[in-house]
Amino acid sequence: MKAFLMAAGQGTRLRPITNTIPKCMVPIQGKPLLAWWMDLFEKHGVSDVLINTHYLPESVRKFIDLYNKNPEHHTKMIESYEPILLGSAGTLRKNRDFVVGENSFLICYADNLTNADLTALAAFHKKLNSVLTMGLFHTNNPTGCGIATVDKNNIITEFIEKPEHPKSNLANAGIYVASQSIFNFIPNHNGEIDMGKDVLPLLVGKMAGYEVKEYILDIGTMKNYHKAQEEWKK
Repeated sequence: MKAFLMAAGQGTRLRPITNTIPKCMVPIQGKPLLAWWMDLFEKHGVSDVLINTHYLPESVRKFIDLYNKNPEHHTKMIESYEPILLGSAGTLRKNRDFVVGENSFLICYADNLTNADLTALAAFHKKLNSVLTMGLFHTNNPTGCGIATVDKNNIITEFIEKPEHPKSNLANAGIYVASQSIFNFIPNHNGEIDMGKDVLPLLVGKMAGYEVKEYILDIGTMKNYHKAQEEWKK
């Protein structure tokens, strides 16, 4: 299986740390977040990872170069540089050839620190054969997340970004497995195309929800960044 790793954001909420390094390279327990992601991909047999870049890409390029040269690594990395941000779905559309021949593939957001069972997620997706399977987790802040309502068959019947009156606390974990049919739902227009705003609403009733039982945390704020440092070592 192949994976897209979305890492082009500027990480403005993590400044001043991200004044000199991109968010995916911030250290967690002395190791770049990107390295933790690659450990996870290696563990679950991901063959190739495409990482999109935009802000301060040099350190990511150096990481990719060193990673691919290490004979102990089985997962290969490639970069897709975006001089102008395409949005997460725009990145998928631009790099469709990366997953030609793949029945399904991962889409992950590098903002998160996680040890999610990607193998179980992929098996769940294969069993349901939906357009997309969204990883979900229980949040204490449903008004600040993308919230899904799931029926008894694990199909997402409603998805709302930051709802004023959430019907559940099952939040988008930023980890998906998608089938090739996802490309039929990506709008064909210029400018940024976002998964959350432009694609996921079109998939209501066509995508499944999978509850991630393992650790997951968006490290995109200073509060969560410090929280991750304390919790991850446990």
